[in-house]
Amino acid sequence: MNPKSKRIITAVVTLAMICSTASAVPGFAEDIQTDSDIIFATGFEDGEGIEKFSGRGENEVLTVTDEVVYSGSSAMCVSERVKSWNGPQLRLDDICEPGTEYMVSACVKSQWYSQINLSMQYTDSEGTTHYSNVKTISGDQWAVFKDVKVSFTSDMTDVYVYFEASDANTKMYVDDFELKAAPSIPIEQNIPSLSSVYSDYFKIGTAITPSNMSSKPFMDLVKKHFSSSITLGNEMKPDSMLNKAASLSYLDETGDDTNPQVTLSAAKSVLDYCRDNNISVRGHCLVWHSQTPDWFFKENYSDDGEWVSKEKMTQRMENYIKNVFELVEKEYPTVDFYAWDVVNEAWTDDGKPRTAGSNNTRSGNSAWVQIYGDNSFIEYAFKFARMYAPKNCELFYNDYNEYMPQKTQAICDMAEDLKGKGYIDGIGMQAHLDVGFPTASAFEKALSKFAATGLDVQITELDITTSDKTEAGLQKQAQVYSDIMDAAVKYADNISAVVLWGVTDDLSWRADRIPLLFDSDFKAKPAFYSIVDGLEVPDVTTAESTVTQLSVTTTSATASEPAVTTTVSAAEPENTQTSVTPIRIYGDLNNDSVVELTDLTLMSLYVLGDIKLDEETLKYADVTDDTKVNLADLSHLKQYICMEKVILGPQN
Repeated sequence: MNPKSKRIITAVVTLAMICSTASAVPGFAEDIQTDSDIIFATGFEDGEGIEKFSGRGENEVLTVTDEVVYSGSSAMCVSERVKSWNGPQLRLDDICEPGTEYMVSACVKSQWYSQINLSMQYTDSEGTTHYSNVKTISGDQWAVFKDVKVSFTSDMTDVYVYFEASDANTKMYVDDFELKAAPSIPIEQNIPSLSSVYSDYFKIGTAITPSNMSSKPFMDLVKKHFSSSITLGNEMKPDSMLNKAASLSYLDETGDDTNPQVTLSAAKSVLDYCRDNNISVRGHCLVWHSQTPDWFFKENYSDDGEWVSKEKMTQRMENYIKNVFELVEKEYPTVDFYAWDVVNEAWTDDGKPRTAGSNNTRSGNSAWVQIYGDNSFIEYAFKFARMYAPKNCELFYNDYNEYMPQKTQAICDMAEDLKGKGYIDGIGMQAHLDVGFPTASAFEKALSKFAATGLDVQITELDITTSDKTEAGLQKQAQVYSDIMDAAVKYADNISAVVLWGVTDDLSWRADRIPLLFDSDFKAKPAFYSIVDGLEVPDVTTAESTVTQLSVTTTSATASEPAVTTTVSAAEPENTQTSVTPIRIYGDLNNDSVVELTDLTLMSLYVLGDIKLDEETLKYADVTDDTKVNLADLSHLKQYICMEKVILGPQN
């Protein structure tokens, strides 16, 4: 298999950067927001709107002030805060609809330097209250939250959006608050589907949460590009699945505190979606030092109780894992849980076990190590998972900074031992990367070592950050994405899945460094185009006919292999009982009667010398009607696709 060409990036990315959103998306004008989309807005002038807010604690005092304002003459002041989570809240489920995406904007300031969170709270169908930070801004100036997306599902109640500050003693000020319905923006349908492009190599998936499901364009992207695999972002982690109330109730009824109870209430909406759309699921994750409540490790499930013994914790672990797998098989018998992260992030970067203690007290500590004294709990976890996991569910160890040499070796040694005992199936490389570190070669070196174990490898949480948001920065990000995916394709025989950790930049956990393939307007970034160039163009279906797949193999050469060039022929319609010959028009290189981005991609490859076109296709590629196909035709076709007023082909 030839490596993918890099030269196509420039031509296709140029289109993505030059075409404006308004001109490139038909119907864009209808999606522009108006004042009618605003649900609630206030600048607190003359005290207007303050009655909609309430305090989260028992002591806060909400008043209108003219002493500290962002604009106008008034703002809301929140004083007498005694906890960091104290602050003003607005109830959403009284004024908003479930299953609809909204956007919150506000200007918030504390008296002095503080970390300010825009957060959400809701109660699930089982009565458990959940909290999540949506966006965080730090500093001592006004924090401007602009169009932050929020939503909730129909099984959520008591839904609030609120502001909190890390310093419990500081006053908070809020001004220019606005809540409005999010626009429904059409996604780009004329670009290749990632799942289809990589279908011959491995699954392509992503991670989503219930809140994402209220956004139609977001879910349209999921459907088009990531329909092979879904990972739940947080809802199947221990703190979401462990049910303290039910566990205490079971303890009261039986006197047994070794059988922790579990729930899928937080995961229900996403799992229902996967079931109804026949999408495979990666389970993430069972045993982890983080996002696991302390009561799980304490006597009588008490947050401040004594740590349980190793023997009792082993019983709890077995029952917990057994209960999780039995619950998913009972409630979702038709969902393909094709892989599960059994243990997550147990090794430090220097290849040692984590420090004993509570991660909820000090980040990075492990309650598992606190009880077992070392990483011996890992084998127990895989042993129990093997006993109770659904049939055909592969069991994985998953970690970040997996390319650090000492951690790589520790993971390989552990995996080889577990493999010999028949407990493990694969290694998950999280691949949370940056354009500056690690190098693609360092990542590939770790990938090579993991593949050499003979175990399945999955890239489980891929994102690549960049602080440079200029065109040059986006191009560099695109190159790193291309290099990483080239490595994945190179080792495709050892890799069964590549999962992106999110879909759009603005909803990423690393949103400030725009790490994903799509921007906040649901448009493909240069990084997207960089990882689809040189691979097969997926089938295109039109109203007239179904067009067979068009194979594109790029010209490439290495030190040991000569360049290979493949001729591309126009696709022929499949034979059907009512076959209709498609109408060939100028600019239509793949003979599907439509002029779109796929045709521009093919012309780019031809002009750059990476493919050949047959004589008939060259005729329709000559959109400037000068008997040649060159950069002038490429530019002319780009203008046409960008909806500029140009004519393709002969003008007489």
